[in-house]
Parts: sequence; C-alpha cells; structure tokens
Amino acid sequence: MFFVIVVKNSAKMKNKSKNTIVLPYLDDFLLHLQSNNYSDETIYNYERDLLVFENFLNESPIPFNKINKRIVESYKAYLASIDRETPIKASVEKKLGSYSTNRFLSSLRSYFRYLIKMDYPSPIPPDAITLIKKEKKIPKVPEFQDTVKLIESPSQLEKNQIIAKRNRAILEVFFSTGIRISELVNLKLSQINKEGQIYILGKGKKERFAYLTPRAFRHLKEYLKTRNDESAYVFIPYSGRNKAMKDKKVSTNYIQYKIKQYREILGINVPISPHALRRAFATYLAESGASPAAIQILLGHESLDTTTRYVQISSRYAKKVHEKFHPLKE
Repeated sequence: MFFVIVVKNSAKMKNKSKNTIVLPYLDDFLLHLQSNNYSDETIYNYERDLLVFENFLNESPIPFNKINKRIVESYKAYLASIDRETPIKASVEKKLGSYSTNRFLSSLRSYFRYLIKMDYPSPIPPDAITLIKKEKKIPKVPEFQDTVKLIESPSQLEKNQIIAKRNRAILEVFFSTGIRISELVNLKLSQINKEGQIYILGKGKKERFAYLTPRAFRHLKEYLKTRNDESAYVFIPYSGRNKAMKDKKVSTNYIQYKIKQYREILGINVPISPHALRRAFATYLAESGASPAAIQILLGHESLDTTTRYVQISSRYAKKVHEKFHPLKE
C-alpha cells in the first residue's frame, strides 16, 4: 500500500512545471517512516499534511530555501483560514481546530527533523516550528441510558436479522472493550480467545489486551453463528459472506453512518461517533471508580495525560469527587 502512495506522489511531482516548488526528499522521508515500521495510515497522514504545506509554498510562491520563522507563522495563519486547499486542490469550508492545526505543524517538524538527521539542507530548525495553543473543549458524553439504547438499537431497527446481529455485536464489542475503530474493523477471529480476551496490536505497534464483557461475548457468539464463510475478519459485509470475498471487512464509514442513523432515529441529541463511544467507555469506568492508570492500559494510551483528559470530561465524575472529598461537606 505504501509504495502506491509514493509512486503517485512522485508521478504528480514529475508533472509539475519546472518553477513549481516541491518539498525535497519527501519520498525519502516517507520511505524512512515505512522502514521504521510506521503504519500505512500514519504514512499517508504525513504525506497529506506535507502536501498542504507544499501547496502553501506554491501559492505564495516561497522558495523552499527561503523558509524562516515568519513564513512558518504565515503558514499557521494559512491553516486557520478557509482559503487553504487540500492536497488534491479541493477547497475547504471550515477552519481547522487547534488539534488539527498542531498535527500539520508536527508533521512539518518531523520532516525538518529528518532532513537534519540525514544531513540534508534544512532552511529552519525543527524547534522553530512551535505549536499553537489548544482550545479547551469539554467533549460531551451521552447519558448512560442513551448509550445503552444506541447499542441495543440494531436489534429493533434492522429488518435483516443477520445485519441486526452483526451491528449489535459491533456496538457491544466496541463499548465493551473501548478499542479504536481502526482496531475494530481490522479485528480477526484469531485475536479472540475462548475467555473473551482480545489481543490488540494498536497504535505505534504497541501490544495490549482488551476484554469482552460476558454480555458482549454472548452477542458476538450469536453473530458468529450466522457466518458461513472463510473470512479471517470478525466483522464482514453481509454481501461478503461467500468464499470469493473472504478478505472483505466492514468499513469505518459504514459504522460511522449506522451510529449516526441509529442516534437520529432514537432522538438522542448528543452527537455520538465511534470515538465518542470510546470516550464514554473511559468516562463510565472512571465514574465507577476505575483508576486512570488502569483505563490508560485498556485504551492503549502512551501517555497518562491523554487518559486524564477522558476522565476529566465528566461533570458527573467531578460532582462525585466534590461530594466525597470536600472538607466542609457536612
């Protein structure tokens, strides 16, 4: 998959005019990421982010060797505007949030760090690219009762019983384990043992275990009874149940679409996405007294700070802490 990305990028660069500014050694940088065992998705994200910076240089135009701190500040303003273009020259309709902006800046910083590491000319040191201040948003978590309704909804809303069992199992497994959506769609039967323990090779190639509740395991088994195929994946398209389509798996877009559809039918006014379910998983565990360190392991977070953000988003959790520990509560 990665080599397709590089070839496309190289071909695109060859078609550019001689006066077009391109990022030097970009393909080498992407190959460096691949050789260091970065995932295809991560490599694609780096390439996409850096091509946005390349577009910015060409619009100005700014020669690569003339990049300085002032140009970087202009790039920040460019990212914050709706005048920027995507790597495929498509226009945008809304401004980037601080987290997305910092991702673009981090990609650029990693690229310059690579140039220096390989003794290639770099117009600016990586540390000169500073990140912007993040806005402090408190993500909303649906009420527990609404979350349960959503998880159980395929059983009532889907007319096809095989699809109903599969989608119910998807949501049950998702909420039971708190795994990422990318980990869910790529989940294989061989990763689940007889006790409901799931082996996950997660972000950054980090290994961990996720755990099915008895309830989720029961619904997963009910779904698997409907299967009559040789696919290695746990969740497959209904049309892909024959042997000729054994490598098919449900897509992230499908799961996102169905969650949105169920939420709208149920009249749940808090937006719920796959990531929101993962966030709810962590929040409800915290509200029940689970330690942030344990939640960190279950979520596969590298930093406890990331997990703490999940724990702190619940006003109900804050209220419990206040009621339990305030010195003048009586």
